[in-house]
Amino acid sequence: MSDIDPELTQLDCSAVIADVWLLLDNECDENARRRLQGHLDTCPSCLAHYGIEQQLKALVNRKCGGDQAPQGLRDRLRVEIRKTVIIQEITETER
Repeated sequence: MSDIDPELTQLDCSAVIADVWLLLDNECDENARRRLQGHLDTCPSCLAHYGIEQQLKALVNRKCGGDQAPQGLRDRLRVEIRKTVIIQEITETER
C-alpha cells in the first residue's frame, strides 16, 4: 500500500494551480498548505508550474522593490487567474 494520502492525489490540478499564489504568499491556513504542498510533492506538472510562479514572484519582488499591490487589485487578479485556469482546463478536455 502507498503511504500517500488519497486526499492529496485527488486534488484537481487546476485548483492547485489556481491556489499556488496563496501558498507562495503565505495566505492559506495550515490545512490548505499541507494539502497543496502534498499535491505538489506528488505531481511533477504542478510542481513545475509552482517553480515558475515562484521565480516570477522573486523577479517581481526584485524589480518592484517589494511593493504590494492594493488588496482590490490582488483580488481581481486572483479571480482572473482562476478564470484562465478554468478556461484552459475546458479547452484541454475538448482536445
